[in-house]
Amino acid sequence: MGSSSGLSFGTDGVRGLANVELTPEVTLALGRAVARVLAPAQIVVGRDTRRSGPALQAALSAGVAAEGVDVVDVGVLPTPAVAYVASTLRVPGAVISASHNPYSDNGVKVFAAGGAKLDTAVEAAIEAEWLRGASRTGGGVGRIIVDPHAADAYASHLVDCLEGRRLAGISVLLDCANGAASDIAPGVLAAAGAQVSAIGAEPDGTNINDGCGSTSPGALQAAVVAAHADLGLAFDGDADRCLAVDETGELIDGDHLMALFALDLAARDGLDEGAVAVSVMSNLGLRLSMEAAGIEVVETSVGDRHVLDAMCARGLALGGEQSGHIIFRRLATTGDGLLTGLLLADLVCRQGRSLSALAASAMTRLPQHLANVELPAGRGHLLVSSPRLAAAVAEARAELGPRGRVLLRPSGTEPLVRVMAEAPTPTTAVAVVERLCAVLRSELA
Repeated sequence: MGSSSGLSFGTDGVRGLANVELTPEVTLALGRAVARVLAPAQIVVGRDTRRSGPALQAALSAGVAAEGVDVVDVGVLPTPAVAYVASTLRVPGAVISASHNPYSDNGVKVFAAGGAKLDTAVEAAIEAEWLRGASRTGGGVGRIIVDPHAADAYASHLVDCLEGRRLAGISVLLDCANGAASDIAPGVLAAAGAQVSAIGAEPDGTNINDGCGSTSPGALQAAVVAAHADLGLAFDGDADRCLAVDETGELIDGDHLMALFALDLAARDGLDEGAVAVSVMSNLGLRLSMEAAGIEVVETSVGDRHVLDAMCARGLALGGEQSGHIIFRRLATTGDGLLTGLLLADLVCRQGRSLSALAASAMTRLPQHLANVELPAGRGHLLVSSPRLAAAVAEARAELGPRGRVLLRPSGTEPLVRVMAEAPTPTTAVAVVERLCAVLRSELA
């Protein structure tokens, strides 16, 4: 089900090509549907730095207000900041953003009252109302109220998460992806006591995620080495993800960050239930590190929604994905890149060791290789019904043993099968993936 435009809720809201699929008309109708289904007194609305953002935010806000619901306009803010404001007001929120996608795309993420993810039943109800497209008649029109203090309140909240500790003596280089973190992130790290400089912090509406940020960390890696910084932090366009760079220029991905945080929290009796939630794509090295430390790994499907669901079900404090989408459930309702980066800098300060040394002791990443195979419509059953493919997967798993892993899964957003292998050497990982891809393609022929 979806709107008349063909758009529907995916793993993280609604996304489409701005002004082609996700038009102001479509977005206005979505705003009406959200207001009708959630029926709040207010909805907090923010956006990232895409050129299409102001028009789509205006359209969504108009749809919400047309249903008699007030809009709290917080302007350009990271997605987790909008969720934070929604949590403090105990009302729903919405963000105009396509996260790490190029500027030509845009999207709408909707939070339930209190800043939590919508459950699938509520999304289905919104989609049904969106498709129906009827307008409510009569009644008052909601107000659109600009909140000039939202950014400051969120920044203060982040600094407060350090519980009075300071980031004295540490130098941090930020890559803000020319996105929503561009204005706020440098100030937050500086307020916490760090020496801060930034790249990718000059958004022009079209350069979001363009050769910068967490999807293209090469510029940050080079800049950290050149500046002799202690660490670098790379955000995505809406700053709900964070990857790190150590002082030698090495990339520290979400799996490595999860290992660092899990071990640190466990040592400080802060790892609730002695477990972490990770997706099936997380590296085997993380699992082996957690096993050695006596920390349980709760595995979920890909997507921060599934990670958060598992955390809530088990009462876990920490969960995350390889992409750098990390959730500290005691401190936030969703993944927060700025919070992740701030807590990483704090960890480095408290431990008194370089990030490279800390990362090396936390886990050893196993070589991982991933390839995609196009999956024609209606052929997904082959993943579970092909004896030849099943035999090839079993053979690969037996070959790799406990020091390797094989995963085949359909993409949640594209007609593809993702074939992944982890092995003791890169050569072995590539060979296993190529072999499985060949079998899969022959079965599809």
